[in-house]
Amino acid sequence: MAGTTTAQIDRGRIQELTQREERRLNERTGRSKAMYDRANRVLSGGVASSYQVRDPWPIYLERGEGPVVWDVDGNRMYDFHNGFGSMVQGHAHPAVGHAIAERYKRGTHFAAPTEDAVVVAEELTARWRGLSRWRYTNSGSEATMDAIRIARALTGRDTVMKIFGSYHGHHDTVMVSIGVAYDQIGDHENLASLPYGAGIPQATVDMTVAVPFNDAGAMERRIERLDAEGRKPACVIMEAAMMNLGVVLPEPGYLEAVREITTRHGIVLIFDEVKTGLTIAPGGATERFGVVPDMVTLAKALGAGLPTGAIGGTEEAMSVVADGSVYQVGTYNGNPLGMAAARANLQEILTPEAYAKLDALNERILRGCTEVIARYDLPGYAVGVGSKGCVTFSPAKIVDYETFKANQDAELADLAWLFNMNRGIFMTPGREEEWTLSVTHDEEAVDAYVAVFEEMARDLTG
Repeated sequence: MAGTTTAQIDRGRIQELTQREERRLNERTGRSKAMYDRANRVLSGGVASSYQVRDPWPIYLERGEGPVVWDVDGNRMYDFHNGFGSMVQGHAHPAVGHAIAERYKRGTHFAAPTEDAVVVAEELTARWRGLSRWRYTNSGSEATMDAIRIARALTGRDTVMKIFGSYHGHHDTVMVSIGVAYDQIGDHENLASLPYGAGIPQATVDMTVAVPFNDAGAMERRIERLDAEGRKPACVIMEAAMMNLGVVLPEPGYLEAVREITTRHGIVLIFDEVKTGLTIAPGGATERFGVVPDMVTLAKALGAGLPTGAIGGTEEAMSVVADGSVYQVGTYNGNPLGMAAARANLQEILTPEAYAKLDALNERILRGCTEVIARYDLPGYAVGVGSKGCVTFSPAKIVDYETFKANQDAELADLAWLFNMNRGIFMTPGREEEWTLSVTHDEEAVDAYVAVFEEMARDLTG
């Protein structure tokens, strides 16, 4: 991670460039506007998910190949969005295509187990050492929902503890204390439980307790207070590295302390690896940081573009599934198409050589962005791990949600997205997001990203 600076950027210049870039993007995406007008008559908000909404209209994509996507206007872009990090394999990978085609000829759905489901579980067991029992879902939200249910059954307790600012899917229990106004979150030692949008029962909100990232002491003190109230948590669900405040890495010793605290208090530790699983190491954050939880949840990159998720756990954690106490169910769990794609993904694509390439490419893009930040004295730093990374526009290091809300420059992040979109770089919108590289990216692609970043820096400071 590069050191931060204290340079100040002219706010008027940011606004001027933002207006210019917005006009350019609107001029280049007329067919997306027409598609939005059509979609808005049948899709709520004109999109399939609220995270696809954009004012004045979303950018509709038509196709992707390798590291490149095309929108409906024919604009060709390097894809650093990669489906919120799902497509670390690149688009239309021939190994995945072959696996799906062969499976299609033999039937696509039975709601019954197949050999590929066994092979995928064997592969995951080999990658997540210590977690020897697996089940499947169809999304990350389902995976975290089921993992929490398993933890509650195992412990006989109801309260859930999470990290303030982390997103763990869209089921009610975890739609709490994600992104809210800074003055509402409470104090560091007693962070508030706040619903993320409407429709979440207050009783559910009250059963979910948030604590800050990178502060194991604050976590334990909150656990002790909850225990005194008679509502010790069943589980702590967390990302080992936060992936929706850009990228926030764990401080040295933090994850080890969390592991020790949860073990001592008899609390199930769940690593939500929906974003980090298979993208930052063969065994995700568990391998990268060397701390083994009781359960992990996977999705996104696992299915190579198909909706596939998984829960991995120790034999003890998953015992309540094995003995039938917990009904972990789903008609499409272990769907043959998804399992065929996941098997090809694990055995043929995400190899040791692939991870070496991803690490090298990420080091290159981080180094390039760091040099730009230093050259133009921008307030920020570049940070990443594995295939993930971002430029965090902050004069101070971000370690948790409080420091993110207090320091991260939303206007600069929005401007960076516009610059990228207008210059052939498809990026995830929003200051909370990061890039994800794929195995099909190359040095030319990451250098293109850095070149756009430098153009923005010149325009800001020239």
